[in-house]
Amino acid sequence: MNLSAFPRYPLTFGPSPIHPLQRLSQHLGGAVSLYAKREDCNSGLAFGGNKTRKLEYLIPQALAEGCDTLVSIGGIQSNQTRQVAAVAAHLGMKCVLVQEKWVNYAELGYDQVGNIQLSRILGADVRLDPAGFDIGIRPSWERAMQEVREAGGKPFPIPAGCSEHPLGGLGFVGFAEEVRAQEAALGFQFDYIVVCSVTGSTQAGMVVGFAADGRARRVIGIDASATPDKTHAQILRIAQQTADRVALGVPITAEDVVLDPRFAGPEYGLPSEDTLEAIRLCARLEGMLTDPVYEGKSMQGLIGLVREGFFPAGSRVLYAHLGGVPALNAYSELFRQG
Repeated sequence: MNLSAFPRYPLTFGPSPIHPLQRLSQHLGGAVSLYAKREDCNSGLAFGGNKTRKLEYLIPQALAEGCDTLVSIGGIQSNQTRQVAAVAAHLGMKCVLVQEKWVNYAELGYDQVGNIQLSRILGADVRLDPAGFDIGIRPSWERAMQEVREAGGKPFPIPAGCSEHPLGGLGFVGFAEEVRAQEAALGFQFDYIVVCSVTGSTQAGMVVGFAADGRARRVIGIDASATPDKTHAQILRIAQQTADRVALGVPITAEDVVLDPRFAGPEYGLPSEDTLEAIRLCARLEGMLTDPVYEGKSMQGLIGLVREGFFPAGSRVLYAHLGGVPALNAYSELFRQG
């Protein structure tokens, strides 16, 4: 496997930290040891997150091609678009963001606070669009790029979650290599890795990265899209393409993509009562905040899997915290009583 063949533009602090979740582990019976790897603390650029790690492999191409405008897309409270806006500001580039109505949620101020507020402060040209949720290529995004061209600019396209970009999976191949180095320092290997999945390239990169030491199927994806068949297919496709790109040397099959669909409801962007309880439990036991769209659902999944005995006693489980906490501000009504 050869990740070093690809240019990387550093946007993160370096390896994101790993720490034990001791109180949560004990609360859940103590038979399984839980740890968190903090992608939410991985950069000084607008709180970072998993997309910042991915952008490290996309930005060299944007610079090499002489692009002057990063153009991306997401929902109104997209973590992706906030991170793209921060990277554009950091590089002195322009930024156009298409923010579609991917979530059936209408709290007053939803389109004014949280991630979208940060994107505006960062100087991005934020364009609201009424189109609904879809993880594929969007006409609104393509229109935005054409408008940049017509105005004399040179856009660099960054699809939702970076996932449809040919290099979108590389960042989390690097995540796996980073974990292996940290495991060597810790003196043990993690038995499972739990990660949230929607557009697919985060888990796809992990599957490829951990396939290098036989742990592809120990990456447990928690679906938050509520369209798990589509998400599974996209993870598999991106993983296979990424494996070819980095010359992994072993095939990636559908069985290598483990995706649990049980915790995504009621629909994308809307938390269940169990999601909210998982957010509160993690916060009150560990001081670690998660959001209602992504990490709250993967935390719900982690807690649910421990409680049902999915992980054998003695397992060490690494929870990948992908970021997204700024979105909590857009769901303030759900947390009026904490």
